[in-house]
Amino acid sequence: MDDLTKHKLYEYVGADTAQAEHIAKPQLSYVRDVARRFLSNRVAVISVAVLVLIALMAVIGPLMTSYDYRTTDVASVSEKLASEKGRAALGPDSEHWFGVDTLGRDLWARVWIGTRYSLLIGFAAALVQALIGVLIGCISGYFGGMVDVIIMRAVDIMDAIPYLIYVIIIMIVLGSGFMPILLALTLTGWLSMARLVRGQILALKSEDYILAARNLDTKPVRIMLRHLIPNCMGIIIVSLSMAIPSAIFSEAFLSFLGIGLSAPLTSLGQLISTGIREMRNYPYQLVIPSAVISLLMLSLQLIGDGLRDAVDPKLRK
Repeated sequence: MDDLTKHKLYEYVGADTAQAEHIAKPQLSYVRDVARRFLSNRVAVISVAVLVLIALMAVIGPLMTSYDYRTTDVASVSEKLASEKGRAALGPDSEHWFGVDTLGRDLWARVWIGTRYSLLIGFAAALVQALIGVLIGCISGYFGGMVDVIIMRAVDIMDAIPYLIYVIIIMIVLGSGFMPILLALTLTGWLSMARLVRGQILALKSEDYILAARNLDTKPVRIMLRHLIPNCMGIIIVSLSMAIPSAIFSEAFLSFLGIGLSAPLTSLGQLISTGIREMRNYPYQLVIPSAVISLLMLSLQLIGDGLRDAVDPKLRK
């Protein structure tokens, strides 16, 4: 106790009001905060690296070989099979890194061309789905009433019809090709996005700043573009990132059924469909494109999970 009485426990240092108001670290914007949380997710960052690598190979991969993905060489295949007397004669070698198929086409070029078309279809379909879904969902949620009832009942009716029926009708009318498959993927793919955006708009349109904008006779289009849609961007981006792998899988499934891209175009789904038919004799024709599409789907899925956690950490729980 004597020591406590001799020495003061606390020392008055005064108060600096200006220093107390000074912000030592600048406040993070929403975008920077999302980017910081996303970059702290190692799995998501590695998935981005894998996706970039696959996309890069889809661009430069076919240029790394002198063989065209459309050129057949049946005579060479027959000669190899006759001389080697074996099934491994068509497998990977120093000349054909992924081997060739039964028509003599270089599988290295075909795999990366197929990856290119699968990525193109997946991203294009997801983007169109998002645009249509955001537009329909925003109109339905904002205006409400009879407009909302009519739109949602139409959405329910479209969703009740099996997806393959739409695909078969489109293929009968338009045939096979890039645009028909893109139309088939986007025809009903926007329904879930529309429901999601509608729910967000219903929750946001009762906010004070929206009511104030409506009282000031602000046009509905301006309210949607300036206030409602920007406040839904987080959930829209997450849903868009999840729609890309779904579109790629749907395209692969349709190609597997034989109603995908038409020759000479190819996709990973078509390569897998061909590989299954040759699985017993030439398993590499199935394993290689299956490995590529598995890595592609896994990386996109993990990126979507990372974006979901970064946009709203509460969703992780």
